[in-house]
Amino acid sequence: MGKILLKSVLMQNAGESPARKDVLIDGNVFSKIVDTSTPEMADGTEIIDCKNFALVPAFYNGHTHAAMSLLRGYADDMDLSKWLNEYIWPFEAKLTDRDIEIGSRLAVLEMIKSGTVFFSDMYWHREQTMKVVEEMGIRASIGVTISDVLVSPEGLKANFDFLARHTGESERVKLAVMPHSIYIVSEEYLRRSMEMAEKENYPLHIHLSETEKEIRDCLEQHGCTPVEYLQRLGCLNSRVQAAHCVHFSEKDMEIFAQSGASAILNPNSNLKLSSGIPSIVKMMDRRIPLGLGTDGDSSNNNLDMHEEMKLAALLAKVQGGADVLPASEALKMASVNVAQVNGINAGIIAEGKLADGILVRLDNERMVPCFDLVGNWVYSADSRAIDSVLCNGRFVMRGGHVDGEEDIVREAGECALRLAENK
Repeated sequence: MGKILLKSVLMQNAGESPARKDVLIDGNVFSKIVDTSTPEMADGTEIIDCKNFALVPAFYNGHTHAAMSLLRGYADDMDLSKWLNEYIWPFEAKLTDRDIEIGSRLAVLEMIKSGTVFFSDMYWHREQTMKVVEEMGIRASIGVTISDVLVSPEGLKANFDFLARHTGESERVKLAVMPHSIYIVSEEYLRRSMEMAEKENYPLHIHLSETEKEIRDCLEQHGCTPVEYLQRLGCLNSRVQAAHCVHFSEKDMEIFAQSGASAILNPNSNLKLSSGIPSIVKMMDRRIPLGLGTDGDSSNNNLDMHEEMKLAALLAKVQGGADVLPASEALKMASVNVAQVNGINAGIIAEGKLADGILVRLDNERMVPCFDLVGNWVYSADSRAIDSVLCNGRFVMRGGHVDGEEDIVREAGECALRLAENK
């Protein structure tokens, strides 16, 4: 759809009165947002009556592993080390290109249905995930995963060549350098990853300080914490996106804040794997850029950013008081903060921003009464209130339905059963 008029969209910030707005999308941007006097528009513009909806920012998933949707429920109720070494990595070794495509398609469907239009993905067989993202119409930062423990020298060379060529990038799909973690990437390849990120202007995305074991091992091997180790190697600056960040010391937080790096928190996954709870309030106090991600379906066990948003807000209140991280700020952590970190001019409903958004049903039982739209959306509702999802000026879900969703679900179920039978 090239030009769409979303008429009478309720856009309300916390504490403000309801205000009806007409929102004109021209191409892939919000071109005009005006009071209920209809803006001038081109012939053929589609007019949608949204009197029963609110247009709210879409979600941006700052850290996940999309194709792990095939492992949902496969290895529950164990800590990270056992989960990875005894279950996840052996299972993943069997995945083919086709399996990755099927799993990624299920993940993208799940994200669209819960209002997410972007995800930052660290996984293997990246071309398959890129293909799915292009076809299904959303955005992604696709990681080229670096690990000299899990990848052969030939594979590592191919990875760096792939990055140097900017293979497969497009308007909606970008690449990122993603060294997995300090525990399966050597000093040499951490440095090489940062060199590539600097040379080609990529973000560098890494798991960091996720578990107490990671901290203990780093102290034993390097005499410092993981944050200090990255700083020592010259691998900590404003292009770094660090996932988890659960176990930061006071010194770690100061170093991290000064570096300009961003922390992508994954509270659901960290709680489920018993990894811990990040110091959200202390990081906020130090003005560390904070975003949210779901982690993968195998450890969360869903990709619903709404759940992540609410949980982050509640954990912050336990740490700092009932007035800490209000609904409007929690929404930013799940939307515009992640968009900004990834260089996307989106995440808020404003003129000149990319036309990404969610139409939320105001007649959903969890949105009634509506004293505060943002408060209802963050604390009361769930994904059942989502009617339609826009990405880049086009509907990727409309009326609760995504094109081909029945086939996606069927094929993913069949694929997972086949993989489980062959384990």
